[in-house]
Amino acid sequence: MSGMSSDETAGAGGEAGSGAIGEETPGASREEIIDIVDGQDRVVRQAPRSLAYRERLTHRCVFVLVRDADGRTFVHRRTPTKAVFPSFYDMFVGGVVGAGESYDVAALREAEEELGVSGLPQPTRLFKFLYEDGAGDGWSWWSTVYEVRCELPVSPQESEIDWHAFLTEEELEERLGAWPWTPDGLDAYRRLREFRA
Repeated sequence: MSGMSSDETAGAGGEAGSGAIGEETPGASREEIIDIVDGQDRVVRQAPRSLAYRERLTHRCVFVLVRDADGRTFVHRRTPTKAVFPSFYDMFVGGVVGAGESYDVAALREAEEELGVSGLPQPTRLFKFLYEDGAGDGWSWWSTVYEVRCELPVSPQESEIDWHAFLTEEELEERLGAWPWTPDGLDAYRRLREFRA
């Protein structure tokens, strides 16, 4: 999910989406305000999302791994209009935590928005980590990883997702080296496998 959100068009992750982070639609008049945090995930101030991205300010994101009734994982390709990681694949939905919003509230909101469903159970919180891109681009966000089962028919946002499928663990593993994946999603997925081990 990249650190970009589900209403993001034009992100890493809700941005994440997955992941991730709810970026504004180009030309939109509303500017989303998000919490800026320090190295211990303490809020130090609030700022418009555009400023946080431009100045690479550390903020908060949620990553939600979605499984269907058969245990398959929801995988999607981000639209080419995304500001961050356009047309990359992600195995998480999610995005940026809004100003004053809790991780738990953001996880449910982002999952329902991106999947196009309502009535999901509250996602289960698994762990938190600080994502740092490692590529010299300066991206960093505190990321909380969740898991949820979705037995409802999904109808993903067309502005966010241009392809999706539920894949078995084996199918997902086969595609890890073949498809371009969001770097933050890959990092979260690696950490998830270590967490489960």
